[in-house]
Amino acid sequence: MDNEKEVRVRVPAGTSNCGSGFDTLGMALTLYSTVSVRISSGGPSPILSPMMCEIRDLFFQKTGITACSVDVSIEGDVPSAKGMGSSVIVRAGILAGLNALLGEPLDREGLVELTSAVEGHPDNASAAILGGFCVARSCPDSGRYLETIRFPVDKSLKMVLVSPDTEILTDESRQTLPVEIPFDQVVKSLNSLAYVVAAFASGDYEKLRGSVTDFLHQPYREPGILGAREAIDSGIEQGAFTGWLSGSGPSVLCVSENEYAESVGLAMQKAFASKGSDSIIRCLSVDNEGLKVLAD
Repeated sequence: MDNEKEVRVRVPAGTSNCGSGFDTLGMALTLYSTVSVRISSGGPSPILSPMMCEIRDLFFQKTGITACSVDVSIEGDVPSAKGMGSSVIVRAGILAGLNALLGEPLDREGLVELTSAVEGHPDNASAAILGGFCVARSCPDSGRYLETIRFPVDKSLKMVLVSPDTEILTDESRQTLPVEIPFDQVVKSLNSLAYVVAAFASGDYEKLRGSVTDFLHQPYREPGILGAREAIDSGIEQGAFTGWLSGSGPSVLCVSENEYAESVGLAMQKAFASKGSDSIIRCLSVDNEGLKVLAD
């Protein structure tokens, strides 16, 4: 291939929804995969997956840059179909790589907008690209991404993520959600949502204790993940502030002070084991930087 250029983009995993913040809240986590993007002015185009082709084509369409041959490879620690934003890693990594190689026509908000357009929701996209705790706003009419308010989270706060040995695809999980939800359940969920955001924004993490109450998606997804509810409850019993289903699952996450993190993780793992599921514990912090284009 002629005139090859290549960059590597490190993209953090994420946890989204954070209880009742459905399609709105997201946090970047200190678990990463790296997307390598290579372009060339000559030679045949490499074969990419449909997901990769879609985001590549959208970049050229939106920027007006003449399309060129693009090759992509991915390596790292973020597993797919575990509720950690693996699809965003692919899409945001490719976008950021092309952006860096072709003169940076997009700012970070532009990267979030395009990633959200193909994801269908901005929660994981905003967190992975911008870092920290993100509250993303979408247009109420079109659903198009508008903007994000983000703030850092103290590194001392631990995100204990436990993943059972099953996989869940987000599109399939959404099919379990109801068309209508009783008004009183929506009100209770909104109350929880507002309080969780306020607790994180203020840095008064003690206020997170018992703060997550969700009727929007978790009650419909948890029955398909044996041990999920029990794992969250067990983590809280061991000292975690609160917990939630990470994205569409199957991973669950408990928010804990560092001194309790190990016992919280083991209790969560034990809850999954009681239902016949092996699981992996990851004790993480919040990544406050978001994706990074790495130097050679």
